Amino acid sequence: MITAAQLKAARALLDWSQPQLAEASGLSLPTIQRMEKLGPSRSVAANVDAVRKAFEAHGVKFIPEGPYHGDGGPGVRLDKGGPLFG
Repeated sequence: MITAAQLKAARALLDWSQPQLAEASGLSLPTIQRMEKLGPSRSVAANVDAVRKAFEAHGVKFIPEGPYHGDGGPGVRLDKGGPLFG
């Protein structure tokens, strides 16, 4: 499951405002604000999926909690093959 912190971090990677994410995901601005404040787990699955797809279409990858190069928490990164890398 995506966390509120991951949503904010993903927006920061893309330099998107909340209204830009709302437009890209097809959701309302209050829905985006609620997801970032209360966490996506409090939202319906279709809304979380819409946000995930909007980010992934622009090269964002969500990293679940777990060990990678040490003990890491959940995070986000940009895909090298994504639109921001040409």
